[in-house]
Amino acid sequence: MSPFERKFGKYAIRNLSFVLVACYAIGYVLQFADGSNTLIYYLSLNPYAIVHGQVWRLFTWILIPPPTSNIFFALLMIYVYCSIGTTLERTWGTYRYNVYLFQGMLFTIAGSFLLMGYFYLFHGDAGVADQMSYFTIVSLSFGTYYVNMSIFLAYAATFPEAQFFLMFIIPIKAKVLGIIYGILLLFDFFSRGVEGKFVIGASLLNFIVFFITSRSKISLNPKQIRRRQEFKRDVRRNTGITKHKCAICGRTEENSPGMQFRFCSKCDGNYEYCEEHLYTHTHVKRG
Repeated sequence: MSPFERKFGKYAIRNLSFVLVACYAIGYVLQFADGSNTLIYYLSLNPYAIVHGQVWRLFTWILIPPPTSNIFFALLMIYVYCSIGTTLERTWGTYRYNVYLFQGMLFTIAGSFLLMGYFYLFHGDAGVADQMSYFTIVSLSFGTYYVNMSIFLAYAATFPEAQFFLMFIIPIKAKVLGIIYGILLLFDFFSRGVEGKFVIGASLLNFIVFFITSRSKISLNPKQIRRRQEFKRDVRRNTGITKHKCAICGRTEENSPGMQFRFCSKCDGNYEYCEEHLYTHTHVKRG
């Protein structure tokens, strides 16, 4: 556990997937209410407008939902990503899931400004009207679509044997879908223009960086998943202990009333952990 997580982990946002879904819901309402999409353009991630004072765009672009022309598929997509996001949060822990999502958003913002730097490097003689028009058009490319795709890649890497039902009938494993999506994403990357490369590169970079630094700490094998399920059943049966403290983050039942705690049977000594760190901590071995 990093010192940063030990100090700031308690501030992580729980159920972050539902927060994103709420943002998407607001975005869809705005899109349907404004047929000309004028308001959406004022919310988009436009680096040119940001450096000229419209700093709210650093945050409001998250309201712009992934593109879709069918409300049924929009609701289905929201349900799927909410489901896999919640599963990842429960598996990784709230802190690590927060880091993954916010890191993806920061990479997307950075990608938009890198694109602006590229534009001025090769088209620095463009007039103000041309600059405004260009960044207004490409701003909608920097949305949450590829952030969501990186969530699916993360799920496929964490639960490769999980099954999806294609067209609600054909069973297909998450790792197969992840490989197919990765191939399509790479093809899309090399076939699109400069703008698309910056957008897709940001989401891929998020996935690569996070898993290089954290995969050994967040992946679960079937045995560990079974232990977690047994732990939850035991917690529901045993609620009599009144004082607990996590050996990693220091949480107690007083400052986290909804948190459950258990001792780790693989650690040498009486080390107790909260439900987020019971399966992700490094076991203490003496000698």
